[in-house]
Amino acid sequence: MPHPRQISADQVLAAALELLESEGPDALSLRALAARMGVRAPSLYHYFPDKSALEAALIEQGSAFLFEELAAQLQAIPEATPTQRLRTLASAYLNFARTRPRLYTFLMQQAPGSGYSPAGKQLWNLLLVTLCEHTGIPDDTSRAVALWSFLHGFVALELAGRFGNSGPLDAFELGLAPFLQPASHLRSKGGLPF
Repeated sequence: MPHPRQISADQVLAAALELLESEGPDALSLRALAARMGVRAPSLYHYFPDKSALEAALIEQGSAFLFEELAAQLQAIPEATPTQRLRTLASAYLNFARTRPRLYTFLMQQAPGSGYSPAGKQLWNLLLVTLCEHTGIPDDTSRAVALWSFLHGFVALELAGRFGNSGPLDAFELGLAPFLQPASHLRSKGGLPF
């Protein structure tokens, strides 16, 4: 059994993330985490005094992973047009949720009163900036909220199995299409692109 001084907060957090992604949020507890790491539960209190503190750290790290994944996808295509960047961002968001469904669900189901983490704010800013580059409308917050609502709604329905065995076919592209309309068309309409 490792001595408590031989583990670090980063190791505890990494083990917690593995537990979350392998068994889901309901399995997440300091006792289960300690058993997984081969230490006694009180050893973890030095790093995370309770489950809430552990969850807050997981939200921060998970949000950072999501932001880093989306940013990396955008950086991979430096010469892309604003429309291509927006499409890439939407596809990367969907891919993250599909490949890390338990982490994604955990991040999105946190209590509304818990506030924004810095990484969560970075994610929002990336979405907003990418959309504004496409529309040419400074601080296009309403459209960014609508886009995020579409992305999250689509992902939530898919992860819940609401599309059935055949899947949604081209529904993602169909739902994304209004947001990808030419910027001149969006500016002339004034409001949302529907």
